[in-house]
Amino acid sequence: MSDDGRSPRPDDPLSRFLHAETGPLMVLREVLSSAAAVALVGLLLFAVSGVWPPMVAVESGSMEPHMERGDLVFITQPDRFAPDAAYGDTGIVTFETGQAEGYSTFGMAGSVIVYRPPGEGGPPIIHRAQLHVEEGENWVDRANPDYLPAQSCDRVPACPAPYAGFITKGDANSQYDQVSGIAPVVKTEWVHGAARVRVPYLGYVRLIFSESVLAQETPAANDLATAERPRQASPPTVTPRGGALTPATT
Repeated sequence: MSDDGRSPRPDDPLSRFLHAETGPLMVLREVLSSAAAVALVGLLLFAVSGVWPPMVAVESGSMEPHMERGDLVFITQPDRFAPDAAYGDTGIVTFETGQAEGYSTFGMAGSVIVYRPPGEGGPPIIHRAQLHVEEGENWVDRANPDYLPAQSCDRVPACPAPYAGFITKGDANSQYDQVSGIAPVVKTEWVHGAARVRVPYLGYVRLIFSESVLAQETPAANDLATAERPRQASPPTVTPRGGALTPATT
């Protein structure tokens, strides 16, 4: 017993680490405790969603007003919590079917999906599934004419459908992704997840971090590009992608 009546603590390294009230050991313990808590939350979210990362930050305004830049979106495998109106075993409800069956998410009929065509650079895209088409189908007859450049299949990109998949569109965009060049017909295996819950503003933390890293890397990359290629008379035209996402790790 010590003079104040309390039992002395063991002097081994583990005890000092667990009971330190000041100094570097206390700081290290708090950091590790916080990291463990974050890891546990991440594992729980992964167990529920079935995908990693289970949350993504919206980078653009192509889904406004139902999703806005800086939103944090929780996603799951498409077949988890899938409604009866889903197409086959994909877990995805198209806008077309959602209207008929009364199924809506994020303010409109149909499922909002996260997808990335193979070989495409940049972040994945989050847009709404509009139609499911079969290989060789003239899907223009089922589409909304307001989102098409013409009413004839031979004048519409991706028509007839080169293979089975989904026609998609950002809620704020004026044309289908397959018409505007954002993406080809989306195969089921390209779909990473379906959006379930939106948390406004929380994704800005991730976006600010990503933009800071990009800003630090861009000057060096631009200097290298300038040195390696001849000067062009005018800059090339780049078609912006819609609905881009940044993965948000927990």
